Amino acid sequence: MNSQDKIIRKKDLSLLQKMYIPEILKGLRMTITQMFKPTFTSQYPEVRFKPESSFRGRPVLVAENGVERCVACGLCARVCPALAIEVQASETELEKERYPIKFEINMVRCIFCGFCEEVCPEEAIVMSNEYLLAFSSQEEALFGKEKLLKSTEELKDRLEYLRNNR
Repeated sequence: MNSQDKIIRKKDLSLLQKMYIPEILKGLRMTITQMFKPTFTSQYPEVRFKPESSFRGRPVLVAENGVERCVACGLCARVCPALAIEVQASETELEKERYPIKFEINMVRCIFCGFCEEVCPEEAIVMSNEYLLAFSSQEEALFGKEKLLKSTEELKDRLEYLRNNR
């Protein structure tokens, strides 16, 4: 072994430190200080919290002037790790060339990762501030375009947050 390969330690541990007693005492001190702090209880069903604009709730499609922004490029479906998004494209006569005939998100499979939002070139799919999702069947969890479309006014805070923090 070369002198260059030798490991140089700045400080060896004492017997007390080898038994982790100081670390255990630090943990106990933190626990005891937390026990005597005032608690905060949220009255959840009656009082709902308003999430910050950085919150990633369920994904929605952005509609601008009554027309969805989506150009059916399919990037969101390709990047989705849970394979929750399905997009089928068609041609249109408007200024954009394509639009989605079918845009479905299986909310049971969605893991709210936000990859679809990050990859979208048109800012057509964003994570909303909606967090209440309850389904009694698998069919209810399939969100089509009618459930996904939200206007730019409803998503103003999230769109502004995305523009400022990209």
